Amino acid sequence: MPLGVTRTYVKSVDVGRFPQVRRAFQVTRCNQCEDAPCVAACPTAAMHRRQDGIVDFDKSVCIGCKACMAACPYDAIFINPEDHSAEKCNFCAHRLDVGLEPACVVVCPTEAILVGDMNDPASKVARVVGREPVTVRRPEKETRPGLFYKGAHQATLDPLAARRPAGGLFAWATQAADRGPRVLSQRVTSGHPRHPSSSAAALLSYDVPHTAPWGWRVSLYTWTKSIAAGAYLAALALVLAGVLSWSGTLFRWVAPAVSLAMLAVTGVLLVWDLKHPLRFWMMFTRPQWRSWLVRGGVVISAFGAVLVGQLAASAAGSVGASEVLAGLGLPLGVAAAAYTAFLFAQAKARDLWQNPVLAPHLVVQAAMAGSAAMLAAAEIMGVGGAVHGLQLLLSGAAVAHLAMLVGETTPHHVTAHAELAVDEMTRGRFAVVFWAGVVLVAAAVSAPWTGAAAVPLALVGLVLHEHAYVQAGQAVPLA
Repeated sequence: MPLGVTRTYVKSVDVGRFPQVRRAFQVTRCNQCEDAPCVAACPTAAMHRRQDGIVDFDKSVCIGCKACMAACPYDAIFINPEDHSAEKCNFCAHRLDVGLEPACVVVCPTEAILVGDMNDPASKVARVVGREPVTVRRPEKETRPGLFYKGAHQATLDPLAARRPAGGLFAWATQAADRGPRVLSQRVTSGHPRHPSSSAAALLSYDVPHTAPWGWRVSLYTWTKSIAAGAYLAALALVLAGVLSWSGTLFRWVAPAVSLAMLAVTGVLLVWDLKHPLRFWMMFTRPQWRSWLVRGGVVISAFGAVLVGQLAASAAGSVGASEVLAGLGLPLGVAAAAYTAFLFAQAKARDLWQNPVLAPHLVVQAAMAGSAAMLAAAEIMGVGGAVHGLQLLLSGAAVAHLAMLVGETTPHHVTAHAELAVDEMTRGRFAVVFWAGVVLVAAAVSAPWTGAAAVPLALVGLVLHEHAYVQAGQAVPLA
């Protein structure tokens, strides 16, 4: 294994208070889930479940999208820094295939690790699991893990049960704390930073940090996609409201051109974020259809085709074709704005993103971003009626965005992971970015009075919110 990454490691927690204290250990690795979120999220089936139940990986078709990392509730997957492909513990499947046991089982001097066939009642693993008390990690995620722990302390199984040591000072190692929102990557340190969930005194004595899979490019992609979907939808809304005509320049040329340009930027950001960008085409040639990366790619492609068709219809002077294409563009534009909610929901590890109102919130954000972009264009072109309509749309969308933020951040959240993520966003390392976004969007509510001055306020405020939200969702330790 290259330095800095691990397929498996031993985590330890000191439980109790001196002199009544003991050290509890836990082997941390892939849980070989029966309903593996990483398999569902992988767009090319590079992560797949074998007939024997082992979740394995195929590096030759991995595009390095990191969707599997975002989906895994156990933080068991990493990107190999040498070949840039996703990797994890696979029970040494290459050894099992030739009749050998995994390396960790062979070298363990006390038989603390067992591997076997759960369907064989004569196997030692089946006897232990069937007759003795065992537990699994994070059963609430309903992944049905194939990895069982006998005699493990809850302080080691729950990633928020133990207190994070001050300054990252472990018993025999130092883990540097992440003190702010990093531009390129975010380190997620282990343990609970403030109030551990364990009733027993528990202090983390050894663990390894993890890196958040999705960085600033994914934060920016959600923003550019909002503009792409919203610009067309905002112009279409004015046409349907009778403010603009089907033959007006703003709808015929400007809206599809702006949307298409921002959709192209969105595609560039998505490909740029891949560890194997030259393999992006595999999403279309060998798609795994449960993945919302694949479904989203289809939605974006279809929406882009409608935009190209709109420009072609405008060049041909066919108003009828524009009206027909608008019938397709409306649902596709909404889908382009909202599908990221389903992509984030597929990341079962991230409780903040398991939000039933995220899809409508993304549509509201698209309305705000798109109306801001089109307002700038209408001001430049001097389309008076459109300017007033876009000002009202921008102001209303900004109010709706702020109202939904209040609903998403103020109530007590169902899980400790979601609560900690919201705390990181509103009071922790991303608080400055988050509240700056709130203030700027609140100022953009004044669009009917301030006009074009509200455009940069809305766009900058939204991109700050997107970054805080995407990164805070990944800020909670999982292992």
